[in-house]
Amino acid sequence: MIITENNTVAEVVTNNIKTADIFKKHGIDFCCGGGVSIKKACEKNNVVFSDLEKELSNVNNKVSIANNYDSWKLDFLVDHIENIHHKYVEENTSIVLQYAAKVAKVHGHHYVEVVRINDLFIEVANELTTHMKKEELILFPFIKQLIKAEEKGEKVNLPHFGTVNNPIAMMEDEHENAGDIFKEIKKLSNNFTPPEGACNTFKALYSKLEEFEQDLHQHIHLENNILFPKAVLLEKQNRQ
Repeated sequence: MIITENNTVAEVVTNNIKTADIFKKHGIDFCCGGGVSIKKACEKNNVVFSDLEKELSNVNNKVSIANNYDSWKLDFLVDHIENIHHKYVEENTSIVLQYAAKVAKVHGHHYVEVVRINDLFIEVANELTTHMKKEELILFPFIKQLIKAEEKGEKVNLPHFGTVNNPIAMMEDEHENAGDIFKEIKKLSNNFTPPEGACNTFKALYSKLEEFEQDLHQHIHLENNILFPKAVLLEKQNRQ
């Protein structure tokens, strides 16, 4: 779709639901007030159309790279998890919370499942916030300490949590809980399929939830299957 100033906001979002996030970022109503032209929406919200058009046109331009994460240096993998996946959660949680709250308020009387979805996402959002902080402040720094010690041929003092297995076990339990919550959300949302005739906010919510789940799965895979086993082995070698 070629986007012009004469297109309505609703037309663009209906054509590609992912553009909803762009409009929301700029404070442009894409749902009930989406019938206005993009030109008028830009004027009302002091947005430069050329900048908005560029963002809208690039919404699907994601670089696809086949990464062999298992071959990466461990400290690089840690940084990748923080800079990509932790950052994704930080930047997108508030968006999903807003969508979920609005859909629950407006449509919860008819689609009761969205009220439960809203509650579930609030729960998982709070858990992920504290979960990531524990990783960033405790587990990840210790893993990097092990890496530096290996490079220098030094021993690492026993940390206050005893062994790296302890925080890892906690992180894995929290991963499992987050995964279970999203399984329930997926089931309640009929595999993230909005009902026929759903408004654009409803569609945006389910699209964003699906994207969030995909990122979470990749996030957990990198930690549970690559980072954590290698960290355990690294500590074991350091103790010998």
